[in-house]
Amino acid sequence: MHAVSALSIGYVEPLLRSSTAESLRTAVRLSEDAGLDHMGVCDHVSFHVGAGFDGLLAAGTILAVSERLHTNTGVYLLPLRHPVLVARQLADLALFAPGRLTFGVGLGGEDPHEVLVCGVNPKTRGRRMDECMLLVQALLTGKPVDHESEFFVLDGAQIAPPPVEPIPMIVGGRSDAAIARAGRLGDGWISVFASPRRYAEAIQQMHDAAEAADREAPPWQNGLNIWCGVGRDADEARSYVGPAMETFYQLPYEKFERYSPAGTPQQIAEFLMPYVEAGCSIFNLMMNGSGVEAEVAACAEVRERLAALT
Repeated sequence: MHAVSALSIGYVEPLLRSSTAESLRTAVRLSEDAGLDHMGVCDHVSFHVGAGFDGLLAAGTILAVSERLHTNTGVYLLPLRHPVLVARQLADLALFAPGRLTFGVGLGGEDPHEVLVCGVNPKTRGRRMDECMLLVQALLTGKPVDHESEFFVLDGAQIAPPPVEPIPMIVGGRSDAAIARAGRLGDGWISVFASPRRYAEAIQQMHDAAEAADREAPPWQNGLNIWCGVGRDADEARSYVGPAMETFYQLPYEKFERYSPAGTPQQIAEFLMPYVEAGCSIFNLMMNGSGVEAEVAACAEVRERLAALT
């Protein structure tokens, strides 16, 4: 058996819909009062029409507003950044909010133009990701790092003080390569748009990759980013989540519907149970409803019902 962390249920920050400081502060306070475990944050630099919000900046804001909530990036587009600068940000967050950040990283494949405008060749993202992960992990030890390779040259690079508590780094992506990377280099896997069957298969693939790399298995933290619609019934719920997803992805909602539960909190909790059984411990609920109060309340009810079901 591979140990996983206890369930952590959180609401995804609303910055992709309403980028204001007050909307984020309100969401943080509501999430804290509702007893949620964390808030998840997204990360994009310039998605499709230039949309996005920096994931570590959003995470830092949440950690500053709340003294209790954890947060995670689901996922931070690590290959688009320089690893020394990222390590500096992570070390600072760990200093002010030790033990409250899980660093989810990914390639960001939905919009190749976003990669290009950051000066990165999309064809090199996988190799660049491996290198970035290894360098960030090395820098967070606080020891000097010398490195010369295809993408980065470091001469005595050092980040101090290092985090007192390690920052778990989990890997996003649905490809076999991403899942193997999670097993070789990460502390877990985070997915989106995966069936429970595929989720369970991927977790086993990750374990197999860790064993093949002769790694001592970490306390796995496996996550799921999941768009949800909440309402009095499925039709009302779909009226919220459908347009939101179509606006964000510029694709018809029907392409995502089977992965995106829409209904009451009880129905959403029942939809999520097979993922718990497959090994998921972190749920980032991208909840869409009549307003932020209703959305956070729905997340809290899903949390309660999942706890009862498990």
